[in-house]
Amino acid sequence: MEFYKLLEKIVQNHHTHAQWLNTLSFMENAGARKISACEHPTKVNLIQLKHACEEHRHAYYLKKQISKIDSELCKTYENEELLAPFATRHYLHSLDIRACKYLYTHFNLTKDELKYAAYLFVTYAIEVRADELYPVYQEILTKTSSKIMVKSIILEEEGHLEEMINQLDDFSTDWKTHADHILQIENELHTQWINSIIKDVVKIEHV
Repeated sequence: MEFYKLLEKIVQNHHTHAQWLNTLSFMENAGARKISACEHPTKVNLIQLKHACEEHRHAYYLKKQISKIDSELCKTYENEELLAPFATRHYLHSLDIRACKYLYTHFNLTKDELKYAAYLFVTYAIEVRADELYPVYQEILTKTSSKIMVKSIILEEEGHLEEMINQLDDFSTDWKTHADHILQIENELHTQWINSIIKDVVKIEHV
């Protein structure tokens, strides 16, 4: 099932749509927490703080959108309130671990430097994905005249991607070669995540 058709199915069902919003909120929140965890004890720049702040805000914004469907749905991040909870919880964590292993073997970095490098490359990969995911979602929301909107997130994610590229330019002249490898890892994990969501959606349809 292609991604567009999957989202069309998700949006048609109120409960599944709420779970989808909650799943996106969980991932934005997890991203914000990862960014904060990568901070140096003292050498924290303004962009890193801005990213953590905005990802937390996205998590809050998406969570709040659920009330437009039903204020009683998906109040927490418990497994039954997420789509593909296992894959969702491990997506970013797995990407972070595998990116760290790759970067460790290709750069001579201290522990703090490795954390920062992981922040740069993992966030870049996630922003590339967000730039693909949110516009498709918004297109379907617009087509179905949904009260839910993600346009503000799209604009901020575009800004994040530009900022990550600027930081990566400063990090290494050859960053694109390494970023391509991280993107391959992310693509593999994303495919696993989407396949898990498809299974959940199909299961819900047959209940």
